[in-house]
Amino acid sequence: MKRQVVFGFIGTQLDATGGGAGRWEKWRPTVSLGMHEDLALDRIELLVDQRRFKALTSQVVADLKTVSPDTAVRVHDLYLADPWDFEQVYSALFDFVRAYTFDAEHEDYYVHITTGTHVVQICWFLLAESRYLPGRLLQASPPRKQKAGDPGSYAIIDLDLARYDPIAQRFANLRADTTEFLKSGIETRSAMFNRMIEQIERVAGKSKSPMLLMGPTGAGKSQLARNVFELKKQRQNLKGRFVEVNCATLRGDGAGSALFGHVRGAFTGAQSDRAGLLKSADGGLLFLDEIGELGLDEQAMLLRAIEDKRFPPLGGDREIESDFQLIAGTNRDLAQSVREGRFRDDLFARLNLWTFYLPGLKERSEDIEPNLDFELARYARNHGEQVRFNREARERFLKFATGIDAQWPGNFRDLGASITRMATLSESGRITTAVVDEEIARLRRLWTGRATDAGEDAIDFSALLGHDGAERLDRFDRAQLAEVVRVCRQCRTLAEAGRVLFQASRERKASSNDGDRLRKYLARFGLEFERCRA
Repeated sequence: MKRQVVFGFIGTQLDATGGGAGRWEKWRPTVSLGMHEDLALDRIELLVDQRRFKALTSQVVADLKTVSPDTAVRVHDLYLADPWDFEQVYSALFDFVRAYTFDAEHEDYYVHITTGTHVVQICWFLLAESRYLPGRLLQASPPRKQKAGDPGSYAIIDLDLARYDPIAQRFANLRADTTEFLKSGIETRSAMFNRMIEQIERVAGKSKSPMLLMGPTGAGKSQLARNVFELKKQRQNLKGRFVEVNCATLRGDGAGSALFGHVRGAFTGAQSDRAGLLKSADGGLLFLDEIGELGLDEQAMLLRAIEDKRFPPLGGDREIESDFQLIAGTNRDLAQSVREGRFRDDLFARLNLWTFYLPGLKERSEDIEPNLDFELARYARNHGEQVRFNREARERFLKFATGIDAQWPGNFRDLGASITRMATLSESGRITTAVVDEEIARLRRLWTGRATDAGEDAIDFSALLGHDGAERLDRFDRAQLAEVVRVCRQCRTLAEAGRVLFQASRERKASSNDGDRLRKYLARFGLEFERCRA
């Protein structure tokens, strides 16, 4: 069993009833602590101004020994010139608890809030709520009718509100609503993504430090940053604006001017003063997307602005103040950029306190279906028309969208554009299998062209094997066949392609006819060499 320890002030009014025998007829909150049979206290820590209340202290300690001989009482001399002065009281109690040696592993602590001024009680509450004093509140109450030996009642208040079921449920509902808001109302199914959103919700509510959102283009960094801003504004944590900047669009003198402002004559064309975007974000949230594109000079100025909340405009000596919260976004590996000398390590260290990776659509394939419904709802809001999939069309599109062929290089932007196209081309508000098939073919062409532009030799299995044939391919066969087709495209004859593919076997003389071996392999998929080359 842990030892039970109570902290409290001697009540200079309620505990002071004179020294006669009649004091036992009256309820005294501090003395009553030792009179409850179900509250076996091992120690009471009494705070009092000994210079003013020495006699009262001696009387209360003696009476506690009478009612609870096994309870140790320790008196702490605490001088308060004005017990109604908040700053003075809080400072004194803060110093007391910081100097006290707590042993939470072996002791339970309570704070007696029945005695002391209202200011004292508030300060006790704040210290317990912030866990500087790792205990619960104890509130004593007198009996309804004064009677000798009646200790009245007491209540223990745990400031961990999650322990109270109705309140805990309200908090859980509020947190669920908050995380849904951060996800733009999309019922995402990715456990990893949902866990990240829960962490962002906690950070947004407690921290003013910069936040770094990493992930590929189109993963939703900008929308999430705006949602964090709206959440913090709802909670009265921010009063200013949401300012968004794509750093990839900032170059040369224009970059520093756009961010930090300039004074007249700072450079050619600077004909008047300019405040800059960092000043515009004063009191609000600044989202710097693609922060990895900033120049090193702008990075140095940004670091100072983050740390000092002040910075000089270009060409100026007088500093500007701006207290903004920063969220940075990037699709680069900033750690690699630091190693390559393209990003300052001190700025990266400052941004890297709260770093969250937003996965792309391929990494969240289970979230494609809820995002499909979200995009249809957005289309309805924007165009005033409700559009739905036929059941077969929906299944076909989802099978393709979550399959291995689906690349989604633009992530959720690509998905949103795809849904918009199908909704626009639908008739009578219904997306049919014909519309889906057209869209799938369009996406395949777009992605094949993108791969070719990037210097890749893309294989369009649907064009090679037909839609159904491509769908039946196992992932293993897909990877193997893709390499075979690439070799066939690079060779002029079947025999040449066979020699390239089976070179190791030929050197061991394990195969006498490489061309025939290749022909039989292609026949498994209904293919011929000339079709692969085409």
